[in-house]
Formats: sequence, C-alpha cells, structure tokens
Amino acid sequence: MNDSPILITEADGVATITLNRPEKHNAFDDKIIAELIRLIADIEKDDSLRVLILAANGKSFSAGGDLAWMKRTASYSREQNQNDAAGLAELLRSLNNLSIPTIARVQGAAFGGAVGLTSCCDMAVGTQYAKFCLSEVRVGLVPATISPYVIAAIGQRAARRYFLTAERFSAQTALELGLLSAVVEPEQLDDEIAKLVEALLSNGPAALTAAKKLIADVANQPISAELIEQTSKLIADLRISPEGQEGLSAFLEKRKPHWIKT
Repeated sequence: MNDSPILITEADGVATITLNRPEKHNAFDDKIIAELIRLIADIEKDDSLRVLILAANGKSFSAGGDLAWMKRTASYSREQNQNDAAGLAELLRSLNNLSIPTIARVQGAAFGGAVGLTSCCDMAVGTQYAKFCLSEVRVGLVPATISPYVIAAIGQRAARRYFLTAERFSAQTALELGLLSAVVEPEQLDDEIAKLVEALLSNGPAALTAAKKLIADVANQPISAELIEQTSKLIADLRISPEGQEGLSAFLEKRKPHWIKT
C-alpha cells in the first residue's frame, strides 16, 4: 500500500489528486500544502489533462489543519505566521484559478480548511454522510484565508451563521447552500462524478477555460457598456477560433467534434 500523504493518478485526460492520510483524517500541514501547490502547477502545464478530481482516502475528506502543524505555528512570530498562512492562501488561489474544471469528491467530513478546498472546486459531490464545519472561532481564530472562496460558495448570509456559530452542518444543508452540487449514496459517488466527467469531456477544452474565466470576470459586475462590449468581443473571438469553427462544423455536419475521444 502506498503510504505517501498525497497520491496522483492520470487517465484519459483526468487527473485525480487523493489525500492519503486516513489515520489523520487527511489533515494537512505546510509540507502537504507545498506539494499540492506543486502538483496543481504541474497539472496546469499539462495540455493533455482536462479535468481534476480532488479526493481523499478513508472515512474523512479532510479535518483541515494538522494539529501538530497548528501547535508549531503557536510559537511562530507574527511574520512567520503570515508567511505560513500565505502557503495555504496560494494553494486555494491556484486550485480556484486552475484553468481546467475541478470536482471535489467529498466522501466524509470536511472541516476548516477542507471547506475552503471544496469551495475552490467548480463542482463538489458528497455522500449523505459528508458533514462540514467552520470551527476556527472555537479556538479563537477565524477562517481568514478560505473566506473569499467559502463566502462565494455559500453566500454572505450563511457565512454569518456558520463562521460565527462553528456549527456542524449536513450534506443536505451544504447542497441547499450551494457548497455541494449533488448528494448521493456512498455507492453512487463515483458514478455521479463519472457523469460529470463525461459531460465535461464532451465540451471544448478552450471553451471550458474561457467559461471559467468568464464567470470570474462577470460575477458581481454591473451590466455596463464596458461589460457588454467585453462579452461581445469574447463570443466573437471564440466564433472564429479553431475550436469554435470545429465545434460549429461538427454540429452542422452531425458528427462529434475532434476533442471527443471515441
């Protein structure tokens, strides 16, 4: 059995990063964070990869920060703590901004920073046994680095409750808040993710990247003349692009576009 704390597999254009510390509930520390940053950077550079799945082995998805790591940071200076926090911030940024679609496979509990990782993925599928908690205030802290992504996922109103109460909430509540995209029985988890992967691989790779960027660019922006011009230019550029031309030709000729592998 591979005892590496992180596993990565690649098959048919899909990369899977698996947290592999089940005995520690897949808690992460600064070394694991640095390795995840490196893996995501490598995936970004690999044009053959079109989807990333973030998964975990064992009962829990992730308990968030490792206790031994947290104990070390308690003795750090303010500058050391800020530098340390910057590592997690960079991981979240790189996962959130990855150009290919991302799916979180949440089979169990996701606490603290793991809620941030889930929020950074484009989609998240959980089992009915998944549960979530933003527990930082219980130890006199706040979910600072993950906050932009969690608030974007669940909304300001829900954040006001769960950031402040540190309550645990269910997979069903996470679904209602928008943190999860679907909730399924454990034995259906991989089938549900496979459906999402199949749908994603049926779409133009460049279009998927452009669609992710479009959401980031348009979200919370006023519908101004500048925004209208920006979006009009985008569709015009994509219509004359090689992928846009291939997609339209395939549609008119009633055939599959070249990016769909038979």
